Amino acid sequence: MNLRGRNKVSPEFSMSSMTDIVFLLLVFFLLTSPSITPEALDLILPKASGKSSNVQNASVSITKDGEFYVNATAVDEASMEQELITIMKDQEDPTIILRADGDVAMNRAVKVMDIANRNKFKIILAVKPE
Repeated sequence: MNLRGRNKVSPEFSMSSMTDIVFLLLVFFLLTSPSITPEALDLILPKASGKSSNVQNASVSITKDGEFYVNATAVDEASMEQELITIMKDQEDPTIILRADGDVAMNRAVKVMDIANRNKFKIILAVKPE
């Protein structure tokens, strides 16, 4: 006669429910965390279809009043080139992201593009998706 108990407790632990909870928490925090912007200037970017890259070594922002900011630091037009050269000095693939307000005159943005061209920096124009 077999007198062993039929209700044995299995010592195994299933991790699938734990991983589900971890992934749900990960998605929750990714969706609820605020998006990180490289600078704190409030610019109304021009609209365009396309995608701007997040790879940058420096950012140049131009406000609607015509003020220049390099990495959220106000600079005047004359010293902007030297400031960019200092920032990009040791970068492997120097890239500038240009964030110009939609109401800025084109000649202000062209000055930044000219500085990038003279110094062999890549430049990306930041736009707001349509």
